[in-house]
Order: sequence, then structure tokens, then C-alpha cells
Amino acid sequence: MKIDRMLINAATDLYCVLGSPVSHSKSPLVHNTSFLKNKINAVYLAFEPPDIKSAIQSIRTLDIKGVSVTIPFKETIMDYLDEIDPLAREIGAVNTVVNRGGRLLGYNTDCQAAVAPLIPMGIKGKTICIIGAGGAGKAVAHGIAKQGGQIIITNRSVRKGMVLAKTVGGQFIESDLDKICADVVINTTSCGMEPHLEDLPFPTQNLNPGMVVMDVVYTPLNTRFLSIARQKGCKTIDGLSMFVAQAAAQFELWTGLKPDTKLMRDAVLENQP
Repeated sequence: MKIDRMLINAATDLYCVLGSPVSHSKSPLVHNTSFLKNKINAVYLAFEPPDIKSAIQSIRTLDIKGVSVTIPFKETIMDYLDEIDPLAREIGAVNTVVNRGGRLLGYNTDCQAAVAPLIPMGIKGKTICIIGAGGAGKAVAHGIAKQGGQIIITNRSVRKGMVLAKTVGGQFIESDLDKICADVVINTTSCGMEPHLEDLPFPTQNLNPGMVVMDVVYTPLNTRFLSIARQKGCKTIDGLSMFVAQAAAQFELWTGLKPDTKLMRDAVLENQP
């Protein structure tokens, strides 16, 4: 893949991702690739701010046009935005900010992105275990609930897990994960990502042939969890599917243009370590 470079100048618009850690993020890669492809004079950078309040102040000061939001800021950023889309408000998490004339608007593109690859396999009436109750977990749970899935939530923080389970009409299980029997298991935590590559978010002895196992982690693309699931005969969905879908929706919110999702996916695959 070859895309001609564009010159960064005084008219270049700035976009970014906010997170911690964020060095692993492929968001700069896919969005800069898309800006170049569409001949948009913009650059996208990764920032790891000490806190979200100061980051928001910087967005306003620097007139940053659009922001991707990742762990651990998807929930806390909501207190500092001027307006929040109804879906993001319902979910309780924002992963996208659009700067419209100095007003910061919050959206959630994770929800539909997470559900899309599961719909062809069927969701309604199936028992779906969601690991994690953070920003990504909330988006996934709300998407699954809208499709009629029977939800089980498990999370390190009991309070957050119980609140999410109640919100989506699901069940919270604090321990005894080895007793969970599900048709679909979705990891929405950072477990399996650097520096926790060997960690597993769910008892692998509970994985059986025919189950669907999804991991939102996309760096590495083939997490240990997914690798073991494949060995056990499970159908697997890697985190790149959701990542590209939510990034494409972000790009459209920022620019009004639909990006080439194949170009986005290929950019990530070509830059795998």
C-alpha cells in the first residue's frame, strides 16, 4: 500500500487519541492513512495525558477537531463535554469527540461496531458473557441487549459490574467463572494486551467447540485467549473487526466521508510486529 505524503502546514487540522496506555494504538495509523487517501489536510496524534480535565482544556486551546477516547477515559470524559449524543448518554461512555465551532460533542461508535460481527452468528436468545464493565463493556452490553441477548456480566469491580448488569437486564457473576455456561464470550478488558500478553480473562476449560469467542484487544491481533479458543474449536472474532468499524464511524463523524475500511484494516495488518 502506497499513499503520497501531504505537507503539514499552518492550515493542517489536528486530531488525536487520548488514553493510558496509548503507545500500542493503531488509531494514528488508520486515521492518517484515511486523511491521506481522501486528501484531507489533517494529522492525527496519540496523547497520554495525566488526567482528562487537562486534556479537554488542551483540546479547546489547540482547537483539536476530533478525538478518539480509549481506556481509561471513556466514562470520565463525559463530565467535561458540552453535549452528549443520546446513545452515548444511555451507554454511559464516550469514545468519540467532535469539535464543532468550539463545542465538544460526545458520541459512542463502539456499540454498533461490537455487535456487527456477531449479528450473522445470531444474538437473540443466546447467553452472552461479557467480561468487563468499563467503557467498552458498557457499549458491548447495550448493543447485545438491543439485539435480545441474555447477558452475563463479570468484572473485577463488583459495584460497576452489578450496575451494568442491572442496566441491561442481565446477571452479574462475581466469582466462580468456571461455572459460567455461555454461547458467546466477549473480552472487553485490556487483558491479553501489553504488558499482560499471557493473562487470560476467562477460564479456558469452559470453552467448547461451536462457542463464539470475541476479543476487543487488537494488539496483538491473535491474543492468547483467541489462540486457545481456536484450538478448542470455537469460532473467533478478533479485535480488529470492531476497531476498524468504530474508527470508520469516527472518521465519518469528523469529516462527513465514509472511509475505505479495507484500506484501514490492511494498514494495521501490514504494520503488525
